[in-house]
Amino acid sequence: MLETRTAAGMTLPMIRNLQPATVADDRIAALTMVMAKAAEVVVGKGHEIRLALACLLARGHLLIEDLPGVGKTTLAHVLARLLGLSFQRIQFTSDLLPADVLGVSVYERETGRFSFHPGPIFAQLVLADEVNRATPRTQSALLEAMEENQVTIEGRSHSLPQPFFVVATQNPSHQIGTFPLPESQLDRFLMRIELGYPDSAAERSLLKGRDRREMLATLDPVLAPKVLAELQQEVTRVRVADPLIDYLQDLLEFTRRSPLYATGLSPRAGLGLRRAAQAWALLAGRDHAVPEDVQAILPGVVGHRLRAGDRGIETSASETAVRLLHDVPIP
Repeated sequence: MLETRTAAGMTLPMIRNLQPATVADDRIAALTMVMAKAAEVVVGKGHEIRLALACLLARGHLLIEDLPGVGKTTLAHVLARLLGLSFQRIQFTSDLLPADVLGVSVYERETGRFSFHPGPIFAQLVLADEVNRATPRTQSALLEAMEENQVTIEGRSHSLPQPFFVVATQNPSHQIGTFPLPESQLDRFLMRIELGYPDSAAERSLLKGRDRREMLATLDPVLAPKVLAELQQEVTRVRVADPLIDYLQDLLEFTRRSPLYATGLSPRAGLGLRRAAQAWALLAGRDHAVPEDVQAILPGVVGHRLRAGDRGIETSASETAVRLLHDVPIP
């Protein structure tokens, strides 16, 4: 079996030369343009941009964990501009309250009634910047929004705009002033990715190029939100054959019975794997998913959900996920 080596020194089954694209659609070409234009601003991170877009197409939420200054916030801004989405940025701090995120009902003396004033969560793309600097109480304010696409204030439910996408950035947990996200919160993120430092060529292009804020200001939408919603629906029609379902079940079952992992993957994680693989296939212009789609998105989907067990080897989250691909063969 052909293999390729990751930056961490681990080997991963090499992606085969797949059949040519089978979905001929101007919308797919527009998605390709979105990735190309995003790569002009967030240089050297084409794979991570593709993962972020697949996450959105799969109706998931994205967690970007990395050191300050590597482009986490910029990536969120770029996606919002290129996809024509309304955008709000929430800077999470230790004194941020749930009402600062969700909104609040205010008594109007003129009408004698309470009027709801929406918070910044009411946008199509919400950037929760440095989410782990807020207290657990404020972090939990995102749970209902991310799961149900609505918020409940004083017993009344308020629907959020569609499409609705949360991009949260997180500093490494060893940094001062951070509160680790609980497992229930992490599980609401379909994917967790890292950007990392750019390679030498990308960094040179960054140093010699234009200011990123100026480039952001000149970006025009490539897709309309309505078209994006249609593409999200198209993802659900990407075919997933029974043998691929067998592969997904084998992956889930291995994590549940292997002593390498403290806890196995949940059914929600399995559904997330399937949706993300369908979205990855659509980005490739195919109307069917293949095992290589699962392999491409699996580290991002399960890396934040798996922890090493008593007999597991202490590795990073991404390395833990890559090890899973080696342990479970394709049927």
